Amino acid sequence: MPNARGPLARHGRLPRRRAWTSALGIVASVLAVALVSGTSVAAIAGGQLAAAPKTVQLSTDDQKVADTADITAMKGGANILLIGSDTRVGQFDSDEDVAGARNDVTILVHISQDHQQLTAVSFPRDLMVPIPACTNPATGTTYPAATSAQFNTALGNGGVSCVVDTVENLTGLRIPYAGLITFDGVISMSNALGGVDVCVAQPINDSYTGLHLTAGSHTLEGSDALAFLRTRHGVGDGSDLARISSQQVFLSALLRKITSGSTLSDPVTLYRLASAALHNMTLSDGLAQARSLVGLATTLRGMSTANMLFVQYPVVDDPADNARVIVAQDAAHTLNVALQTDQRTSLSDSSTGRASEESKSAGSSTGSSSSSGSSSSGTSSGSTGSSSSATSSSGSTPSSTPTATTTPLPSTITGQSANEQTCSVGN
Repeated sequence: MPNARGPLARHGRLPRRRAWTSALGIVASVLAVALVSGTSVAAIAGGQLAAAPKTVQLSTDDQKVADTADITAMKGGANILLIGSDTRVGQFDSDEDVAGARNDVTILVHISQDHQQLTAVSFPRDLMVPIPACTNPATGTTYPAATSAQFNTALGNGGVSCVVDTVENLTGLRIPYAGLITFDGVISMSNALGGVDVCVAQPINDSYTGLHLTAGSHTLEGSDALAFLRTRHGVGDGSDLARISSQQVFLSALLRKITSGSTLSDPVTLYRLASAALHNMTLSDGLAQARSLVGLATTLRGMSTANMLFVQYPVVDDPADNARVIVAQDAAHTLNVALQTDQRTSLSDSSTGRASEESKSAGSSTGSSSSSGSSSSGTSSGSTGSSSSATSSSGSTPSSTPTATTTPLPSTITGQSANEQTCSVGN
């Protein structure tokens, strides 16, 4: 990945058909369903699942796994693909034209078999990858394989199942569960929580989304939360890679609030949260079952936010097109193997991405996992730092520091754990 001090490719600056839906960060909806208490999920799963958006089929092999496996006891851990589309729910199926649909946010969630770690891997929309031949189960239409195509065209090529097949081909994983998310989800989710507290290190001014935030802490909900997740021009170097790291700031703050004692002890908030999530998603058949949703909540109940990692799939600039990226093969191989073998992993110090940095006031937060503390050194993604300088004033060590029981990921892989207090860096 290019050094932050050198020239940076402006990935994703081509015109968009629907700019208002760019880079949906609504994957928070599914994560919220997984992280609220099992009781609240069970309460809505039976009574409201039938009223939730329609389901979609995956490939025959993925469907078979989902139909027969127990999500709480899957060998090698459970994998779920979360997709944010640049079109409204229903426009990728047999009733509508799918040509314009794009998977502009794609996050693979891996839950370890021992239920001790969650890894959320974001795939850049501008990544050039092989896309296998896909048959859309909803339409029966078959699309030919492509040796190199832009990653976010997979949804239009064959629906949700094609995005799943593409990520399986890229990572070597079996992914039996998937969810397609609408942009309305983040508005409903943030409103149900009463807003999400987000840190801004440098002012964000984006005329494209209408987002204007001063440096400091902001409680975002509704359209403001959506604009924060959409903004690309307003953060970092203005690239899609910068937007991914800024989205991780929001999603981490969201998870800290969801898992805080005040939220988990409020059944009304939990109900609204899970209900808002379910009614803004289209789920794969295997995930749209009460046993799967309750089981998913069970696997994550009580997991520390220190063990929830957000990482960006490793890429480098495409030598054939500086508006695109390609897989960073060595780092990607390490990450793929770690996921395939269900290894406990950790991130390097100062691993935040292009548009995020550690908060200088991290030690003062009140999140449920604040006792585990993140670094308060305030270093940016382009800086270097020793592990000794990354220890908080309380003496605790950040979750990103490798331990004897974890496999450290390559330093080129950026991201953060959900308990780390980070700030979005304006452009």
